[in-house]
Amino acid sequence: MELRQMEYLVALAEERQFTRAAELTGVSQSGLSAAIRNLEVELGTKLFTRTTRRVEPTEAGLALLPFARSMLSSATEARDAVVQVSRELAGTLRVGAEQCLGLVDVATLLERFHRRYPRVEIAFTQAGSHELLAGVRDGDLDAAFVATADHVGVLPRVVLGEEPVVFLCPPDHPLAARAAVDRAELGGDSFIDFHPSWAIRQLNDDAFAARGVRRRVRFTVNDVHTLLDLVDRGLGVAVVPRHVAAKPQAARLVSVPVAADGAADWVVSMVTTPDRADSPAPHLAELLSDAPAC
Repeated sequence: MELRQMEYLVALAEERQFTRAAELTGVSQSGLSAAIRNLEVELGTKLFTRTTRRVEPTEAGLALLPFARSMLSSATEARDAVVQVSRELAGTLRVGAEQCLGLVDVATLLERFHRRYPRVEIAFTQAGSHELLAGVRDGDLDAAFVATADHVGVLPRVVLGEEPVVFLCPPDHPLAARAAVDRAELGGDSFIDFHPSWAIRQLNDDAFAARGVRRRVRFTVNDVHTLLDLVDRGLGVAVVPRHVAAKPQAARLVSVPVAADGAADWVVSMVTTPDRADSPAPHLAELLSDAPAC
């Protein structure tokens, strides 16, 4: 059994669909499917049952899952241990992130960085993407995880992934049973959205304006869970990145795909300052290749 196969197994068991698991592991869907089939042949048993809508681990797959996670964890710890004794790094890493980016688990990434470079002090800031970009440009931050391509300019940028947005509403909403909704249909709704410094707010404002829709944002929040709570209470609807609709707090809500209309998807990136030669940010970027999603 290869380490990469274990990574595919864990991703597929968690996501329950090949498309999303392939996106998270950076492989084609056919490549991931072939790797799982080869693993099943090697072990002589089915690890997943496949339907047209969902993938479920079998008993054998569930039995293998904790060992797969242990193998991945051990490999990560081994690499970190080697780096820790072979590279001495000190100073301060000033880093920021928008809340619940989905495509990268910033907390886990910083934990791993701390294990590798225990002498580096981490100063963390949580804010909207536009505030964070200003911090990087002004030299107040070494790196930031943001969800916008606006105002990045010449800042070094590593794109970590993208995903579509969805319409989020209570189950009794008139559009809850639709296969997809058009932004032009949502002009009569009351919206819950984030502060303008958040990337998704700017994305929504631009997308609705491009469709000629004047939105009514009744509630402005600075926390994902507050947004979900307000939608759950029937106080409005929201358009959010797909991963937000998958959070446990959204279990009673309905997410409906937003029809393609040329609007930008949710894109998550790491941006860094180009000015500081002594910045620890490049060492943080080294960990992105196998950084977990949130």
